[in-house]
Amino acid sequence: MLYSGLHHRFITGTCDSMGKPTKVSVAATAVKQATKRKATLSTSVDDSPSRGKKTRKTSEESESPSAFEEEIRKREGYTAPLPKRSKKGDLIFADSPDIRPNMTPSEVLQAGSFGGTYFRPIKSGVTGEKYSGVWKELPKEWLQGLNIGKQISSSVYDAEVNTYKVKCGGSLEMWESSGWMHKQDPYGWFQWYCRFYLGRRTDDDARQISRWSRCAGVKGRWRNNLIAKCVRSGCAYDNFAISPVVRQTLQHWGYRLTKEDFDKGAKRVK
Repeated sequence: MLYSGLHHRFITGTCDSMGKPTKVSVAATAVKQATKRKATLSTSVDDSPSRGKKTRKTSEESESPSAFEEEIRKREGYTAPLPKRSKKGDLIFADSPDIRPNMTPSEVLQAGSFGGTYFRPIKSGVTGEKYSGVWKELPKEWLQGLNIGKQISSSVYDAEVNTYKVKCGGSLEMWESSGWMHKQDPYGWFQWYCRFYLGRRTDDDARQISRWSRCAGVKGRWRNNLIAKCVRSGCAYDNFAISPVVRQTLQHWGYRLTKEDFDKGAKRVK
């Protein structure tokens, strides 16, 4: 099974002199399909590159928990407020300024992620316990319209579920043996993110935030890897034929490259 790592396979598109794609990539088609799947959803942010910005919240106001989110917060004793959405679309956690994703956990799942396997039944090598049905702890609206058995808890990785139609990630066993997995979140970083987003705070937060920063932050390895590939290929930031595996990986970490971030990062590319 595959987790938030990186499967080293890239699909490169071709561009004209203006940086526009000269052919339609599989990934671009997938994004459009994901948009159609989510047409009936009412989320707080436009998480699809092909949708208009008019659907994005731009005020820096705290997200109000839904009834389902509030129910979970009370049940689990989570007390930190939900993040604010900045004018550029980042999520701002008042007590944790070093993590600035631009996709909520719901948006990551709704976009098509983890090959549909993230919350599958597992036996954790960290806790020694078996887990199943863990997806049930999520707010119901996060899973609205999704096929749980295919898109959330499948035991078989299906790249077609993913936004960019590619595989990415390392096995659960690989992450456990590397020492990255902690007992409180036996499924890994994204499980931590779901709980952190809902207001849980623990001693492991600093470590998990640091992991996000090294992957998808301003100086993050994979954000800048993607920016550099776009610049050096002469393609636009949203040509999804450029490094779909990296794009999918970043999505699993709650981030999708924006024009503003691309323009800033491109200045550092040599």
